[in-house]
Amino acid sequence: MFSGKSIFCINVCLNLSLDSFVFSLDYCNFSFLSVKSILIGLKDKYDWEPIFEAGNIIGLVKDGANVSLEPGGQLELSGAPLGSIHETCHEVNTHLSQVKDIADKIGIGFIGLGAAPTWKHHEMPQMPKGRYRLMTDYMDKVGTMGKVMMYRTCTVQVNLDFESEIDMITKMRVAIALQPVSTALFANSPFFEGKLTNCKSWRSRVWRDLDASRTGTIPFIFEPTFGFERWVNYALDVPMYFVYRDGKYINALGQSFRDFLKGKLPALPNELPTLNDWADHLTTIFPEARLKTFIEMRGADGGPWRSLCALPAFWVGLCYNQSSLDAAYDLVKTWTPETREKLRVEAADKGLNGKVGNIRISELAKEVVEIANEGLKARSIPSYNSKYIDETHFLDEIKEVVDSKRTAADKLIELYNNDWCGDISKVFDQHSY
Repeated sequence: MFSGKSIFCINVCLNLSLDSFVFSLDYCNFSFLSVKSILIGLKDKYDWEPIFEAGNIIGLVKDGANVSLEPGGQLELSGAPLGSIHETCHEVNTHLSQVKDIADKIGIGFIGLGAAPTWKHHEMPQMPKGRYRLMTDYMDKVGTMGKVMMYRTCTVQVNLDFESEIDMITKMRVAIALQPVSTALFANSPFFEGKLTNCKSWRSRVWRDLDASRTGTIPFIFEPTFGFERWVNYALDVPMYFVYRDGKYINALGQSFRDFLKGKLPALPNELPTLNDWADHLTTIFPEARLKTFIEMRGADGGPWRSLCALPAFWVGLCYNQSSLDAAYDLVKTWTPETREKLRVEAADKGLNGKVGNIRISELAKEVVEIANEGLKARSIPSYNSKYIDETHFLDEIKEVVDSKRTAADKLIELYNNDWCGDISKVFDQHSY
């Protein structure tokens, strides 16, 4: 479970992780050196502590938060565990302001989209991290979109706590079933390689053609036997990527963690795993919602600054009030695995216009956002300055999406077809941070 410093973080916490694409303001290719300059600037001006691998700065830590590099140079903030959305949003705003301050001075821009709008794979820089080199080599063996996911997508994730195994089970079921609603509400990747994709969330579409052994909607979580033990057995059967020893990543691609437990791992014969090895292995599993010592909600595209705080509001409202959690579960508990998977497909392809049987995603989203709103009201956590009596205002961005039935992707497509006259490069001028 989380532990944090927040005065509100007594029983349950939350944190937000967000990716941003980095680009050169003169639209020339950027490199690791550009991203490195941002990390060094944050270290020098804002007192972040550096993390190194093989002599290269690859991340930063400060006050329970960390900044890291995704494979294609995307910059990721993983926030500290905090007790309210007020705190989390303040943290996000502070981080983005610091990054923008550094980046503006060196001709670097940031943009919040779910997929790289114009760049080809060969144009993306490769970050000097051993883990990513191993994963890159493996991806083409287990799917067609693995390298696209790694190098040319961005997401926003919220991580939530659970209080017991029973609480975890309900939250995981709600998380998996309603992840398509999150995908639809935050759809923001209609472009790829300079063209329209015919998807509202190309990022989500990409995830349908990755390693099936470690992705998807994991149907077994709705089976009566689901719990911690069932999840562990699932994770044990997911092929390994690596073992980290003495600052280096050892190739264990396709090998079995069950063999590791027996001291029979080919990559490290006669050696047994540590708890850190297990924690590392769990980070190589990528379903739509992921269970670790907390639950990761993984269905949303990277988005504009103004919408970032709506994602934790959505999930906190659903999951951190028992009445709201029960109401959300009642909505989804009778759905079949086929319905859940079809909703994932429809959300990626059509956004709020998706439909499965008699379930219209736009209507489902409206009902779910109303449940989340009631959950935030019941939490009744005010802002420090007493400007807000609770956290419901953080939902305003997606309430507008629900009312208008127009997502960020819909608005981008409209701009592309009208004001931009088919020139996708204008997205950098109008939608960067």
